[in-house]
Amino acid sequence: MAHFEQFHCDFYQSNYNIDDQENYSTCDSSENLNGNKKSQTGHRPLAGAFVPSEMLLPSQSYTGQILQPTVLYSSNTLSHLSYNDVFDEEPPLLEELGINFEHIWQKTLTVLNPMKPADGSIMNETDLTGPVVFCLALGATLLLAGKVHFGYVYGVSVTGCLAMHALLNLMSIPGVSHGCVASVLGYCLLPMVILSSSAAIFSLHGILGTLLALFVIGWCSLSASKIFTSALAMEGQQLLIAYPCALLYGLFALLAVF
Repeated sequence: MAHFEQFHCDFYQSNYNIDDQENYSTCDSSENLNGNKKSQTGHRPLAGAFVPSEMLLPSQSYTGQILQPTVLYSSNTLSHLSYNDVFDEEPPLLEELGINFEHIWQKTLTVLNPMKPADGSIMNETDLTGPVVFCLALGATLLLAGKVHFGYVYGVSVTGCLAMHALLNLMSIPGVSHGCVASVLGYCLLPMVILSSSAAIFSLHGILGTLLALFVIGWCSLSASKIFTSALAMEGQQLLIAYPCALLYGLFALLAVF
């Protein structure tokens, strides 16, 4: 029994002291503080190290709303970008198509009055609106007289334009385009429409019809030669241009009379 007590005392005997516990706790706390400082210094970037700007700037929250993004343009900017301002800058549709009713009216008056001086800047335009209308009107008036000659009208028109284009390019220095020739010859077809309208009212097979046809042929050729000389600066050559024009409009007169 004495031996057992001696073993018990030896088993629980140690050099533990309360002062050692305090020293241990202070060491642990100092180690924890040192560890926290190290962890904090570990997260901080070094002075010379590269750091992205996203890490330095504070996080910014989204200021917009769902399906309503933040407006980037002011009201003044949007007013300048409105649809009205965009469409106001667009030219009119007729101007884009090259249809100018004022020029069409001036050309028509020039043809109706052979003694009126022609404006070369306007007559040199490639305007086919009037010629197409007058060709359709000629075919329609011939149809009123019982003559279906639409194919003849277009065929003679195309052949005459090509022949006059070749002749005018040989006679003039600056030259002329196909569109200009077709425009002038088509506008000068207006007196021939008057002749074909007369054929629908009374017969042109007598002397009166012949004289009226000759008068209309001279009217058309004089107007066409005046416009060509004004547009191409061919002073002194009007009679030379009037002769082939008279031959061309004579074919249209034959269609109207016979």
